[in-house]
Amino acid sequence: MKAFVAGATGQTGRHIVTELVKRHIPVRALVRNLELAKQILPPEVEMVVGNVLNASALDQAIADCDVLICATGAKPSLNAFEPYLVDYIGTKNLVKAAKSKNIQHFAIVSSLCVSKFLHPLNLFWLVLFWKKQAERYLQDSGLTYTIIRPGGLLNREKEGGLVLSSADTLFEGSIPRTKVAQVIVDALFEESAKNKLVEIVVQSDRAERPISELFQQVA
Repeated sequence: MKAFVAGATGQTGRHIVTELVKRHIPVRALVRNLELAKQILPPEVEMVVGNVLNASALDQAIADCDVLICATGAKPSLNAFEPYLVDYIGTKNLVKAAKSKNIQHFAIVSSLCVSKFLHPLNLFWLVLFWKKQAERYLQDSGLTYTIIRPGGLLNREKEGGLVLSSADTLFEGSIPRTKVAQVIVDALFEESAKNKLVEIVVQSDRAERPISELFQQVA
């Protein structure tokens, strides 16, 4: 297995890359700033400079990879088109390239509450709305996929156990980015994670359980 990671230098993406390297999975990271990427990512990672909005170059960037993880996300900006471009068009470009390269599994980090149009986060140029459209496009693509919707992302660890639930059943909660990385990498190996959308948080009153078991319980 060789993994292609888009959004590799993002706050969640870098944890995903580290988790893949920890498991001895070769990684090709799509990065916009090579010097920054060299400072952030493990030295074992193969890096290719590019952008998800440059659709014509993605086929070559993906090259011989078998699986693809999308951890891209629009950053706060005064540009009202940023979420539309990054979260929707960029993901569509990745999906099209993944199909042309016969990617075996496409896993994506989305967000809790994407189905709630009146959610406050949509005041940021409809960021959740465009994530939901990207999910639908992936689901309709014919690719084998796993969609991960994490709760509020933490840059610290949190006591408790993982909760995996089906779509539109969790509306609050948080999760360390390291846990998101573990779940999305595990999804590449779990048969029960294929073509599944899961919402994930960590709850202090839950005991730790194997991620494989948690995937199996999600309809």
